[in-house]
Amino acid sequence: MLRAPAPAPAMAPGAPSSSPSPILAVLLFSSLVLSPAQAIVVYTDREVHGAVGSRVTLHCSFWSSEWVSDDISFTWRYQPEGGRDAISIFHYAKGQPYIDEVGTFKERIQWVGDPRWKDGSIVIHNLDYSDNGTFTCDVKNPPDIVGKTSQVTLYVFEKVPTRYGVVLGAVIGGVLGVVLLLLLVFYVVRYCWLRRQAALQRRLSAMEKGKLHKPAKDSSKRGRQTPVLYAMLDHSRSTKAASEKKAKGLGESRKDKK
Repeated sequence: MLRAPAPAPAMAPGAPSSSPSPILAVLLFSSLVLSPAQAIVVYTDREVHGAVGSRVTLHCSFWSSEWVSDDISFTWRYQPEGGRDAISIFHYAKGQPYIDEVGTFKERIQWVGDPRWKDGSIVIHNLDYSDNGTFTCDVKNPPDIVGKTSQVTLYVFEKVPTRYGVVLGAVIGGVLGVVLLLLLVFYVVRYCWLRRQAALQRRLSAMEKGKLHKPAKDSSKRGRQTPVLYAMLDHSRSTKAASEKKAKGLGESRKDKK
């Protein structure tokens, strides 16, 4: 005879539950398993120009929220001008570059990038008109593998034309140089003028002080000379009076003799 299982003991009111909350379990699962990787961002130039027979560098860099992985990879694809399909011409993975040895870029591609500096640039040597087209750089940095690629357009000319931006930059730089030169000349002239004015001011103040001291010296000299003049006048007067008395005495003595 089978016995019915004993009923589970009733849980006391207010006692904590021994099983985790379903909501907490869902959140933990979504954070560990379903969390998507952040998108990687790839950067290239918009366009580059090169002359026939020369070389050109196709720069490629990226931003990633993850540290640079040992499994990082760079892939360059080429789509000819007017073409529809893109072909792979270069691949870097596991620390080794793999260059296309069959296509049009055979023995003309050089790896110059450095993953440690987030650089996946390549150089194309011996350019030709047939190299015109669009080059796409794609970067994977596991676990950051989601993101858009970046494209650069190559234009090959017989002689590289002068870019409008370069001309505009040169014009702006020249204008700024002239303005800076004029400002420098203005400040130098102003400094010289202020210095000359200060020198003239000092000279004028010195002359004014000299004029004020000169009358004082003259008056002191005059004050010293006045008693001397008075003494000379008194001496001359006394001498004249003595001579007159002497002459008068002589005249009287002559009258008495007669």
